[in-house]
Amino acid sequence: MRGAIDAFRILDTEPYGVNQADAASHLAFIEERELPFDLLVDDGLHVARAYDALKPERESINRTVVVIGKNGRIIYRATGAPPPEEILAAIGLAKDEGDGEE
Repeated sequence: MRGAIDAFRILDTEPYGVNQADAASHLAFIEERELPFDLLVDDGLHVARAYDALKPERESINRTVVVIGKNGRIIYRATGAPPPEEILAAIGLAKDEGDGEE
């Protein structure tokens, strides 16, 4: 994601990471990894539950990529760490179809 951030922003897309760790931990991780995007705190795992991104024991987040269009529709979802090119292609296709717009 770090290396493709400009390509995401050209498509008017802003990535965020979501994790149950606290804000101080997130800030340290952002600095350590030089991430060009924010990490959001999912206290109580509400976001992870909403996007079916919990590990089987339901107590921690399973890495999941979810792209939500401006209209609120999910236009891409994959577990793991899909290549940025795959995510960007889905965003581009959704924009071409008008699904990524308000």
